[in-house]
Amino acid sequence: MAPERESTRERTLAGATATTRSRPRLDQPRPPRRRLLPEWDPEAFGRLSERIARFLGTGRFIVWMTIVIIVWVLWNIFAPRDLRFDNYPFIFLTLMLSLQASYAAPLILLAQNRQDDRDRVNLEQDRKASERSIADTEYLTREIASLRIGLGEVATRDWIRSELQDLVKELDERHDGHVVFPAERSRVRDADDR
Repeated sequence: MAPERESTRERTLAGATATTRSRPRLDQPRPPRRRLLPEWDPEAFGRLSERIARFLGTGRFIVWMTIVIIVWVLWNIFAPRDLRFDNYPFIFLTLMLSLQASYAAPLILLAQNRQDDRDRVNLEQDRKASERSIADTEYLTREIASLRIGLGEVATRDWIRSELQDLVKELDERHDGHVVFPAERSRVRDADDR
């Protein structure tokens, strides 16, 4: 009976590992799949295309391209026949210039698309900053308006002066031209009592 137990035990272990292998575990990442095509970093390719497009748009590129074409033509006209590689109609030169143009155009378009994306992001950030600035300005305008309303109710120096002058005039009229101040009231009362 001992050998039978071991064989059932082996079967259950084999069955347990078989079930775990067939179901992927959710707590672990999947192994990477094999791809037939090569992988590249799109950002690195975009940066490279921008560098090439920037170079193609410079005067330095035009000067170098002109020098290469002049040397090419002069070599294929004046070099010994054995060393010439592109005779008079310069078909190989035309092919090379077409090849250069066919690669330059998509690279320039890719660089422009990336620049458009950056411009779109910058425009969105500028719009949000502008909205915040407008909101802050409106808030400050409301605060200044509330301060002006509050200051309208506050007594100003000129208003207090005018009120004091009116009170002094009233006091003058009541006491027949005598100015009565609190310190003098006691003297006036004492004089009236005598």
